[in-house]
Amino acid sequence: MSNTEKVAFITGGNRGIGLETARGLGKQGITVVLGVRNPEKGQAALQELRTEGTKAEVLRFDITKAADYKEAYKFFETNYGKLDILVNNAGISRETMESDNFQINTASSVSPDVLREVFDTNFFGTVALTQTLLPLIKKSPEGRIVNVSSILGSLSLHASPESPIYEAKVFAYNSSKAALNAFTIHLAHELKNTNIKVNSAHPGWVKTDMGGASAPMEVSEGGKTSIQLATLPADGPTGGYFHLGEPLPW
Repeated sequence: MSNTEKVAFITGGNRGIGLETARGLGKQGITVVLGVRNPEKGQAALQELRTEGTKAEVLRFDITKAADYKEAYKFFETNYGKLDILVNNAGISRETMESDNFQINTASSVSPDVLREVFDTNFFGTVALTQTLLPLIKKSPEGRIVNVSSILGSLSLHASPESPIYEAKVFAYNSSKAALNAFTIHLAHELKNTNIKVNSAHPGWVKTDMGGASAPMEVSEGGKTSIQLATLPADGPTGGYFHLGEPLPW
């Protein structure tokens, strides 16, 4: 691989928004590596992408296992010598949007175990992986880090009774995404004098296993914001929070 060819790592990349992100990046000639917990499902996604003409690979990866961060570093260092794009897409929720039951895991009822489980994936694991891979991202001419957040991580919108998400108070998921947004702001500030851009993406309410069948956006639309932020030009924004090019309030 020449230094001008780009490679992207997408966690949770074998289905839903992650797979659509890989598909979109692949169409731009970017090599995509899917981080997957289930190698069998990863191979199915890999064949799907390769059939479409995308250069793709699969890496067995679990965001909750620290040893996997080091293995990912070794993989990219050995095979590519750098990492151009990191899409922190892996995430979990212990609530379902399908039922619209926002009385689950409220601030007064959520258990410490649920909080730890959600934060381990959505925040702690994501931060640790990014820190581990950052030396390789710094070797890229145009490093891009995309933290897949959610509009449900917006404290401003949660505080406003006029907001469309005002009643959606699922504390574990929402607070984990708010913490992820804080990481975006801090890391972007730290890297402001480099060629690396760090942004948070709200993909939208998408018909995935997490979003449910009532979601207004099709899966095919779910990767658009991540793709935009992963391929920003040199004069593009950093330290922002976006949905389809439009900024969101923190």
